[in-house]
Amino acid sequence: MNMITAAQLRAARALLGMDQRDLAEASGLSLPTIQRMEASEDVIRGQVESLMKLIAALETAGIELINQGAVSDSGGRGVRLRLR
Repeated sequence: MNMITAAQLRAARALLGMDQRDLAEASGLSLPTIQRMEASEDVIRGQVESLMKLIAALETAGIELINQGAVSDSGGRGVRLRLR
C-alpha cells in the first residue's frame, strides 16, 4: 500500500482545489478524520481502511503520489496531478 504524508495530503488538496470537507465527502471519511490526518507529523497513521479510502479518493480525482526514492528531481516525496 502507498504511504502518504500530511504534507502530501495538503499539497494534493491544494492541487485539486478541494477543502477538507470536499475531501471528507469524496473519501467517505469524516471531517475530523481528515483534519487529524493533516495534523500528523509525517507519514499518516491510521486504520488501513481509512487510508485506502483517502488514497483512492485522491487517485480518482487525478492525484499521483510520489513516494520516497521514486523518480523525481530531488528523490523526495511529493504529489503530481495526472493529465486527463
